[in-house]
Amino acid sequence: MTGNQNIRRDRMVRELSERGIASNAVLRAMAEIPRERFVEEALSGKAYSDVSLPIGETQTISQPWIVARMSELLESDGRGKVLEIGSGSGYQAAVLSRLYELVYSVERSPELSRRARETVRDLGIQNVHFKIFDGSYGWSQFAPYRAVLVTAAAPEIPGPLIEQLESGGKLVLPLTGPDGGQILTRAIKHPDRIVTESHGPCRFVPLVGKYGENA
Repeated sequence: MTGNQNIRRDRMVRELSERGIASNAVLRAMAEIPRERFVEEALSGKAYSDVSLPIGETQTISQPWIVARMSELLESDGRGKVLEIGSGSGYQAAVLSRLYELVYSVERSPELSRRARETVRDLGIQNVHFKIFDGSYGWSQFAPYRAVLVTAAAPEIPGPLIEQLESGGKLVLPLTGPDGGQILTRAIKHPDRIVTESHGPCRFVPLVGKYGENA
């Protein structure tokens, strides 16, 4: 099965490149992280299909393309700290571990956080740190961050996450519009303003928390 999964992973990476993922660093990270370890064994055959999959707690692991695209939009240079909101399965954090020196990941579900931590540690990844908390508050203890990635949709960018982003840093998240549709958005923090860019439609579970959907 391992050989078959390696073949499927290589094919996934080729398809990501063909679909426009241009960052070699992101493609290498996707090639190195075994996505099948982050899904239930019964779903392992679908691990490298470009689909989201259930992971319990009404949450999902994002499709490979959106993981790659969000990671690419952060424009990592391999240094610094990144904050992830919504650990989920831990897969996105594992990919980010190949792109940053330190990854800080916040998850509101104790069960998901525990499983994500165990999977990441089982893979020998040591530069990812997990916290169980309301992710819309961020993780101020280790701010500022070079980048912030949010894997759940919010009606607006949570203020604490912007505050914890360093000047010149990038924040990527799905924003929910008044019609209920979601747009993948990148915010770049400048000393005197925040510049936002739209990067196409997407679909995520809502960001639950003080500065999220139930704010």
